[in-house]
Amino acid sequence: TLALEAYNLIVDDFDGSCFLQNVRVESNKHGLKHLQALILSEILGEKNINLASVQRGISMIQQRLRRKKVLLILDDVDNRKQLQAFAGRSDWFGPGSRVIVTTRDEQLLKSHKVERTYEVEELNKYDSLQLLIWNAFKRANFDPSYEDVLKRVVTY
Repeated sequence: TLALEAYNLIVDDFDGSCFLQNVRVESNKHGLKHLQALILSEILGEKNINLASVQRGISMIQQRLRRKKVLLILDDVDNRKQLQAFAGRSDWFGPGSRVIVTTRDEQLLKSHKVERTYEVEELNKYDSLQLLIWNAFKRANFDPSYEDVLKRVVTY
């Protein structure tokens, strides 16, 4: 949610952009090559980009995006191969580019030599309850008979 909000706030400052959601799930389902093609298609505004291999995708990302100021958000990354396939080094993209990675694995970021990290703090019980209520009922008010079960869900 925070990554999407950041994307929406700054996307207009870039030549091209891509918000790649659920990298962990999507790479398992469709493969890295498919996601590389999605990144290139979104940023370049081209349809039907076909890649012969992940290595060809790496090469194309480096060649086609090295002069572009891009915003690339990789959401829920869970292994180093994903980072290497989509954003191997900072010189793959033009000056002023930003790559934002969300992950639960801090070691993954360290092994990829990510420059800056930000750890999102856990919500307190009150804020967690408010978020659950909004997601469950799409409004702040709810039937009081649900209060006990909502509190149990937040505690869990």
